[in-house]
Amino acid sequence: MATALRKMIRPRLDLRSRLTQWRETEAGQSLVEFAMVLPMFLLMLFALVDFGRGFYTWLVVTNAAREGARAAAVQLDQPAVYDKIYNSFCDSYPSNCSLEPGRMSITPNNIQGRRGEEVTIRIAYDFGYVTPIGDILRFVSGGTLTEPTITATSSMRLE
Repeated sequence: MATALRKMIRPRLDLRSRLTQWRETEAGQSLVEFAMVLPMFLLMLFALVDFGRGFYTWLVVTNAAREGARAAAVQLDQPAVYDKIYNSFCDSYPSNCSLEPGRMSITPNNIQGRRGEEVTIRIAYDFGYVTPIGDILRFVSGGTLTEPTITATSSMRLE
């Protein structure tokens, strides 16, 4: 019976010595510091990823507006202008596109007007985040982050 009693007491002593050892080291402190820094690190990482995607989207939308304005400036009709816009960011529309065409709205102005007048193409794209940056920002600071609308406008003189 004495050996059974020793076996029951021994794990408690081992646990107590382990807890004492943790208190004497800085392992617990490092864990707490890591838990405090991790949300900020993830926020910066996700912001970097979504900023890069947003910048790429802005470049593609700006180029698409320029392509549409150029097509309209040489007196192409509206379906041909839209084809030029979609072909600027799609390999074969409506599939294999770098942007989602359903999130894009195109507003042409003065297509096939008189020579010398200005034609304007305005494109608005509803950008969506791929990372949970809004949730992390809400956790860290209590603020919110809405998804932006990326717009581009291009105008040229009709030839």
